[in-house]
Amino acid sequence: MSYRDTYAAWAEDPTGFWEAHATGLVDWITPPATTFNPEAGVYGRWFEGGTCNTCWNAVDRHVEAGHGDRAAIIYDSPVTDTKRTITYAELLDEVATLGAVLQDRGVGQGDRVIIYMPMVAEAVIAMLACARIGAVHSVVFGGFAAPELATRIDDAGAKAVITASCGIEPGRVIDYMSLLSEAIDIASVKPDTCIVLQRDVQPCSLTDGRDVNWADAMADARANGRRADCVEVAATDPAYILYTSGTTGQPKGVVRDTGGHMVALAWTMENLYGVKPGEVFWAASDVGWVVGHSYICYAPLLHGCTTVVYEGKPIGTPDAGAFWRVISEHDVSVLFTAPTAFRAIRGQDPEGALLANYNLSSLRTLFLAGERSDPATLAWAEAQLGVPVIDHWWQTETGWAISGIPMGIEKLPVKHGSPGVPMPGYDVQVLDDGGHPVPNGTLGNIVVKLPLPPSCLPTLWNAEDRFRASYLDEFPGFYATSDAGILDDDGYLHIMARTDDIINVAGHRLSTGAMEEVLAHHAAVAECAVIGKADELKGQLPLGFFVLKSGVTQDEDAIAAELVKLVRHDIGAVAAFKTAVAVKRLPKTRSGKVLRGTMQKIADAQAYKMPAAIDDPAILDEITEALGAKGLIG
Repeated sequence: MSYRDTYAAWAEDPTGFWEAHATGLVDWITPPATTFNPEAGVYGRWFEGGTCNTCWNAVDRHVEAGHGDRAAIIYDSPVTDTKRTITYAELLDEVATLGAVLQDRGVGQGDRVIIYMPMVAEAVIAMLACARIGAVHSVVFGGFAAPELATRIDDAGAKAVITASCGIEPGRVIDYMSLLSEAIDIASVKPDTCIVLQRDVQPCSLTDGRDVNWADAMADARANGRRADCVEVAATDPAYILYTSGTTGQPKGVVRDTGGHMVALAWTMENLYGVKPGEVFWAASDVGWVVGHSYICYAPLLHGCTTVVYEGKPIGTPDAGAFWRVISEHDVSVLFTAPTAFRAIRGQDPEGALLANYNLSSLRTLFLAGERSDPATLAWAEAQLGVPVIDHWWQTETGWAISGIPMGIEKLPVKHGSPGVPMPGYDVQVLDDGGHPVPNGTLGNIVVKLPLPPSCLPTLWNAEDRFRASYLDEFPGFYATSDAGILDDDGYLHIMARTDDIINVAGHRLSTGAMEEVLAHHAAVAECAVIGKADELKGQLPLGFFVLKSGVTQDEDAIAAELVKLVRHDIGAVAAFKTAVAVKRLPKTRSGKVLRGTMQKIADAQAYKMPAAIDDPAILDEITEALGAKGLIG
């Protein structure tokens, strides 16, 4: 069946479409009484009356089916020079044992557990152990500042924390236990217990009565024959809470339903990513982000694949060939990562020389998401790898792709600059600020007609009013994505910017993403960003930042002048693009998103709060210095 036929089948009978897949993809303890109840929740609930267990579907059933010897997790850590393969049978033992450890410390069904871990296999084991006993996990990126961690402990009402003594990054060790202890001191909610994975690089002291050594607790449970069984939970019970990155003040906790989560993710593995059970799927992300939840932990294991847990970087561990080594050594079939990773690789190795050192014959497809994939980076990846490079678009709130190229259904043509076509389940439309549809090719607000498909958030944790205000009130009957873009005549989406990145220049609404696309085509530019800087005359003026590729010797001012000419030529004088500034690095979150809002505040001389998820705070000083040197602050 073609993509058009598949999408039409969903559109004609959305309930029947998901009912058929729910029956075939998930083992239910009690089948759902109804596939979709439009009267439940804000816009309906999926699979009411059904009961299930995510851990059973991700682990136990594969062992029961005779696949216990299949690799479930490959842990690859260049920062510790460690590699480890865990089979499905071994994973079952680890998860059942940790589940018992949690139960023995009073954690039960519905209790919330904070997971504050580095990129180690134990992070995935912790997530699955929570799912096994019906606890609701909330993974917080390891290394988050203590105040941010404290707000999440409080908001979730965490009964327990699972953590590690430290995180390890190139050139530095992050003391997790000091951050956690400070967070617990700050928090109003005091977790009863902390299970601590001691790492050889930097073990930590434990607090009597609260902290438990992971290894000792697991050994004791095994010695006493303690193993947790899978707990029956409702399909509409929360599987996890995930706090959106970059929040300030009260965090925004996205809730994920258990049943719908499994159905949607299991569907995507074959239909969107084109992956078969037993193949190696690598999402080069972090478990602290939604990509890590969906495509490091849950989806690959639900589908019976092997997932890669990588504790390293795209460059610097040890070089820009790091990804190629992992693909080659572990026979990765499909790679999913952020465009910023490939921009970094391209910046360090623009000719792709390091590729010659590795055999990448196993790689079939590269998927990009997390930030807009500029055509220049996408084209470079295609040329270097010789495989389809698919940009796709989704959000923490949805848990899986809103649009993409469904490689398991039909290999549609790739359009550079577009994250593909809407996936079944999503009725995507583009509206003006008044809520009226705009013609194809016209920039507007991207929305999704309600109801949302399975796995999308039914609410925010303990914040129903905020949920409505954030996503539903602006365009009644629609979910507001807060992204701006266009739909073209072929039905392809083009995401141009977040709606707050659409700048108003003398009354003209302009996309910073379109300008970044032009800058990225310059042969000397590795990475770039465009923001809107306040201007008394025109309201805002675009201000560009660019990072040069390794080895470029051309004068920075000369390149800046060329970039201005490029934008004027490709977009026109209406863009009023007159300034581009060379910087050493762009400030990003740990997941690779460029912190444009913070850069804009620096340029406008406004006060800003240090972003909780920033990769390296020193970069903001570099941005301030570069703007100051050009007289561009304020």
